[in-house]
Amino acid sequence: MDADTKVCGIDPDSTFVELAVEVFQMLADATRVRIVLALRQAGELSVNHLADIVDKSPAAVSQHLAKLRMARIVATRQQGQRVFYRLEDEHASQLVTQAIQQAEHTIGRPRHHHQASA
Repeated sequence: MDADTKVCGIDPDSTFVELAVEVFQMLADATRVRIVLALRQAGELSVNHLADIVDKSPAAVSQHLAKLRMARIVATRQQGQRVFYRLEDEHASQLVTQAIQQAEHTIGRPRHHHQASA
């Protein structure tokens, strides 16, 4: 069983620890968190639509999306001249969801996420 844990990288001396820190650094930006949340909810959006949702300029959102794409957090699909973005997988969405839930704990708000599983 211990061997299985080390294979998937969930161990304090894992080589994936530094990469995990890079993922946290990538998500340590409010605009990027809002982008992840918007894509989580909608599935797939264009830069302009995301810019409207997160209340930033398309140029700023495009720069954030480029970083998220380099980190393999988002993927693209081109349709004609338009590019649509989606989350690469569920992991970034889960990280952001967990962070929001942890934030609820830090300010003592009702823990709706605990009630849903009860």
